[in-house]
Amino acid sequence: MDTVPDNQYRNRFSLITGHIERAVGYGAYLLLMVLPLLQIILRPIGVGILGLDDYLSHALLIIGFVGGMIAAREGRHLAIGSAQMFSPKLQEKAARIWRFLATILLTTLTWSAIALIIIGFDFSQRIGILPILVVIPIMIIGYAIMGWRFIRDIGQGRWYWFSGALLLGTIFGFSSIANLLFFILPEVPLFIDTLLFIHVRLFEILRFPLIIGFIISAFLGMPLFVVLGGVALVFFAASGGQLSIVANEGYNMLTNRAIPAIPLFTLAGYLLSESNASRRIVRLFRQLLGWMPGGLVITAVVGSAFFTSFTGASGVTILALGGLLLPMLLQEGKYKESFSVGLLTSSSNIGLLFPPSLAIILYGTIAQVNIFHMFAAGLLPGLLVIIAFSVVGVVISFRKKREYRFSLKETWVALKDSIFELLLPVVVLVALFSGTATLVESAAIAVLYTFIIEVFIKREISFAQIKVVLGKCLAIIGGVLMILASARGLSFYIIDAQIPDLLSEWVSNYISSGVVFLLILNICLLITGCFMDIFSAILIVAPLVIPLGELFGIHPVHLGIIFLANLGVGFITPPVGIDLFLSSYRFGKPLTHVYRYVAPFFLLQVIMVLIITYIPSFSTFLLRFIENGGG
Repeated sequence: MDTVPDNQYRNRFSLITGHIERAVGYGAYLLLMVLPLLQIILRPIGVGILGLDDYLSHALLIIGFVGGMIAAREGRHLAIGSAQMFSPKLQEKAARIWRFLATILLTTLTWSAIALIIIGFDFSQRIGILPILVVIPIMIIGYAIMGWRFIRDIGQGRWYWFSGALLLGTIFGFSSIANLLFFILPEVPLFIDTLLFIHVRLFEILRFPLIIGFIISAFLGMPLFVVLGGVALVFFAASGGQLSIVANEGYNMLTNRAIPAIPLFTLAGYLLSESNASRRIVRLFRQLLGWMPGGLVITAVVGSAFFTSFTGASGVTILALGGLLLPMLLQEGKYKESFSVGLLTSSSNIGLLFPPSLAIILYGTIAQVNIFHMFAAGLLPGLLVIIAFSVVGVVISFRKKREYRFSLKETWVALKDSIFELLLPVVVLVALFSGTATLVESAAIAVLYTFIIEVFIKREISFAQIKVVLGKCLAIIGGVLMILASARGLSFYIIDAQIPDLLSEWVSNYISSGVVFLLILNICLLITGCFMDIFSAILIVAPLVIPLGELFGIHPVHLGIIFLANLGVGFITPPVGIDLFLSSYRFGKPLTHVYRYVAPFFLLQVIMVLIITYIPSFSTFLLRFIENGGG
């Protein structure tokens, strides 16, 4: 009888597990969208869904870990990726190093999750009608499978690498194993205490070398969520803390009641980007503004800001709109390729200041600031940056003859063609500010509205394509949620170690001027945005910054806008701003060229950030208007 080769069995197994992962992820996404919509329908008749928040938050937990597994399978976890600058041979060696380290850390996180679930949960606890044990094992499965997938792609000798990583990860996670033994066994041998003592002392000695190693691995390509989780684990291990805290804080982050809005708005953004909505919107703005000097530049900037506000990721905007907008700018004959690439790379982060920006939602949640107020506060600063970019386009366009003519007929056609997409932010904001829907419910409305428009009215996305869109969205949002989970663990250590208090004391002793403090804050946030994605930066750095803002009497909403504006500019800060790598990939340009193209716009945005920082009225004007009831 013929035998099927081992690799064929592996391929079949991989195919089956892939189908299962996607089915679970799709089901969780469906619940996340449908349940809030049902709640809106039932509310007027005085009926609600019992345990709705628990269902939504745990659906998000599933989306996070399933999406993380898919991202690991497809190599889509967010990383700094500086190893791309190395030769292929060095890249291969770098990948072996970070994959080995990542599997060690994910093995440790697996033990951390096992200890959390066995010790920290009451097995009789329920999520609505479901036993909690139906859902929370996804943490163990997710960490373990991601670890295996990282080491699986290491190439020759992967089983030796995997065995070594499993052993070292188990040694690293020994305190979690010891806690399990203390919980399960009536009497634990005394040598376990001795081993725990050695474990703590060992990590006290190795703490800083390990953290430096993780940071270097980040530049070699190790996913950021693994780096953040590894740093948190080392700090807790060296302080004698329980490693299960890292998994516990990840669980708390992913079951936060405001966070389900993030994957929903992201899905709405992806539905837009997969249809021809971008072409319609760009066409309309070109008709409205193209006849003006710099009209096409304004079109590019506004279109980029629109898409980033919904996808939550400036890099997605570069990838989705770059191929459409770059040829238009070049065909105009007024704009050089260097200017066009620099403009499209730089303008993609402006949307972070406009509702329903996912960064604003997360910052408001962490800082406990009214998210509606944050939405209002970002409007004028965002418009200021758009105007600054537009002025540059106008100045350059005046040098050459204008060839595009305004046509009322064409403008009307373009308006009718794009009216549904233009109304999307209006629908969301009306639902939010009228009190008709909560933040999560408004996000679900955005998904339903976009789905109806693109599938049934425009008919540009088929039902078969919906699965493709969901698959892409799961991988991206899974990567983001894994970063949030890991960053929350590190944030907990920072707060538990009273670092914000120590920093506040130092600042109060050595910095007396609010002007100087804000300047130092701008510099620190630019550097942070350069090396860290915006979501983990909010979770890790915001708890440090917020008490300092209170110390100098800075309005918390204004501080939030300063924070987000600086981090957005950090994405295009050389040498490792994440958008620089994506731009290099999308436009096929060497990184050194992208640095040069972006430099003028980087300086312009820095100037705008300083204006936003030192003139708080840009952030607080609309807020005061709202608080005064429009008077």
